[in-house]
Amino acid sequence: MSVQEIERSIIKKFRKDIWRRFIKGINEFEMIEDGDVIAVAMSGGKDSLLLAKLLQELKRHGKKEFSLRFIAMDPGYLPEIVTQVKENSEKAGIPLEMYGSNVFDVAEDMGGEKPCYICARMRRGSLYDKAKSLGCNKLALGHHFDDVIETVMMNVLFGGSYKTMMPKLHSTNFSGMELIRPMIYIREDDIRSWVAYNDLSPIDCACTVTAKENFGARAYVKNLIREIKAENPNVEMSIFRSAQNVEMGAILGYKDPAGARHDFLEVYDKGE
Repeated sequence: MSVQEIERSIIKKFRKDIWRRFIKGINEFEMIEDGDVIAVAMSGGKDSLLLAKLLQELKRHGKKEFSLRFIAMDPGYLPEIVTQVKENSEKAGIPLEMYGSNVFDVAEDMGGEKPCYICARMRRGSLYDKAKSLGCNKLALGHHFDDVIETVMMNVLFGGSYKTMMPKLHSTNFSGMELIRPMIYIREDDIRSWVAYNDLSPIDCACTVTAKENFGARAYVKNLIREIKAENPNVEMSIFRSAQNVEMGAILGYKDPAGARHDFLEVYDKGE
């Protein structure tokens, strides 16, 4: 597929399942404004490849005036993975800016039983830092609808908390920076279909740490949702909407944005 054919597939063949859902997320959550300089985090995987092409199309055909930088961190990939990331970007017409890091090594040394958690936090911080150094005010990540609902379930089942991936949020450590997730309404199966249709070869995790062991919490939740869907076809949307329909009068407690804990008894005797 040529770059033009890859781009045309988004607007034509995948217009309903990808392009319209992308636009819905952008508009509904007010993710992009005039004057934004957006750093697109590129891993070489399927999600970030599609995100990059969607934002390129929006810049060409949308009503907002904004700029894009496509940044990719090499956290310690094997040489052949680095080559694959660069080739994928070139094939898709994405002007990639790649920089080195030692995240994998540090995550393995510090991570203990949770190397993925340490790695994710370090990679996010590195991407924020790089984006800010380039004059960007926003960092776009390729998380999709399935990531969102799986995160809800992982937090409930393994973390004892209720929280999800927000469509956008302000960085607490990098002043003036905001994170956005433009693919929040796009389904993972549709991303896979787009990649296959365009004969792209994105990398998987490519992690040199977890390759040594089996870290399967997300895979477990993904399979669980699939099993429930066999009985309840609407389960995925129900999980997503649960994060929009929290009844504050029917929970035992919560943490406010500042991190302070509140108990339902605080207002119970007041009849509130």
